[in-house]
Amino acid sequence: MNGPDVDLVVAGAGGGLVAALRAAELGASVLVVDADGDFRRGNNTSMCTAMIPAAGTRWQREANIDDSPDRFVADIARKTHGTADLLLARALADVSAPMVTWLADSLELDLHLVTDFRYPGHSADRCHTIAGRHGSQLLGHLVDRTRRHPGIELIAPMSLQNVSTTNGRVTGVEIASPDGASEQVTAGAVLLATNGFGADAELVRQWIPEIADCHYHGGQYSRGDALRIGRALGADTAFLDAYQGHAALSSRCKTLVGWATVLHGGIIVNREGRRFAPETTGYSEFAALLAAQPESAGWIIIDERIADLCSTFDDFRTVAENGGLVEAASARELAERLRLPADVLEDEISASHRAAAGLEPDRQGRIDDRHALTPNYIGIGITPALFHTQGGLVVDGSARVLDERDRAPIEGLYASGGAATGISGNGAGGYLAGNGLITALGLAFLAAEDVGQQKAWAPGSASEFHAIG
Repeated sequence: MNGPDVDLVVAGAGGGLVAALRAAELGASVLVVDADGDFRRGNNTSMCTAMIPAAGTRWQREANIDDSPDRFVADIARKTHGTADLLLARALADVSAPMVTWLADSLELDLHLVTDFRYPGHSADRCHTIAGRHGSQLLGHLVDRTRRHPGIELIAPMSLQNVSTTNGRVTGVEIASPDGASEQVTAGAVLLATNGFGADAELVRQWIPEIADCHYHGGQYSRGDALRIGRALGADTAFLDAYQGHAALSSRCKTLVGWATVLHGGIIVNREGRRFAPETTGYSEFAALLAAQPESAGWIIIDERIADLCSTFDDFRTVAENGGLVEAASARELAERLRLPADVLEDEISASHRAAAGLEPDRQGRIDDRHALTPNYIGIGITPALFHTQGGLVVDGSARVLDERDRAPIEGLYASGGAATGISGNGAGGYLAGNGLITALGLAFLAAEDVGQQKAWAPGSASEFHAIG
């Protein structure tokens, strides 16, 4: 009896490449398709800051950081007020350390632990990243490894149109090229890694109206394909109102300024020169707060010391190189250059300095131990943005898609990243830095592990399964 054309089809060449590489390592044959011919620049993995949260890693031990999957899950529960899928959070927290170890040791990705600042909501330094702290470098590495692997074929542009099932089990897919030519491929499993629906304005307005009028800073092919395909197969969905927003996108060049500017001591003011919320709220939920300000406009105010600290980010350097940083020797001069009320901005910067120095309570209730701003000052114009949606197909701890009727797995169907429900709960407030990347890479890794086990257990299979744990 002949087997399928391929063991696994991965739809989406972002974080889904982790599934392709791990499954191929376990002996599976893999086909990867992506609708975007320019996916190396055009998907959310390439646009991120490459921050991978992982708990209990060797990098943490070397830095004497006390962390564990239990602590990671507790942070997720706290940030989402208990609304996240904690079973899924547990699966991702448990696999996080083995996964980053595999990325470093098997894929030779040069990771390091971020210890110069900590994102809101994380109780330990657990974000692992690469030099330059940019997703394009992470994705480029994954693509290069994929193209060199003899067990993986990568085709782009090529989109997944439909998934076929027989008796409730995946048997194949229909894929199509941009000219409309389609092809049927038999497959034992399919991973939907096509991201969410951020590029579909109607779906965003339906599920996330509070951010619908803001700039979308994500992959243009994130159009809800996984929702369409999954629902056609009876899949359940959840948390469709969840998303990652960001309040630190440069209004000048639409490049990420980065929240490290704030965490190192920066403040955010509106067109009136006023602060309007505690900046340590978190960059995702702060996007909606910024969107509610006059003309949805704001400015991050930092100083030269913070600018130097943030120069480790490729994105921040890009903003600087494109004229996005406005520098002045005094608060009054900065206000004039930014066309803000000088008395107001001068007062806010002075008050912020006194609060950071411990001389008075912060006006917005900010309580972090932060650097007090000193001249020269720098202003950066920002606009709120939607980065990606965080709800989708309901999956279990092996990334298997569950059906709507009884939450049983649809055999052979998996989802990861923005195609899956994620662990951010509802809205924007539950987003913990790295939630997008841990679900993109972590669920892809879990899916590959499950595919590897199924292949190893298949009658007559000659492959061997070696779990990482």
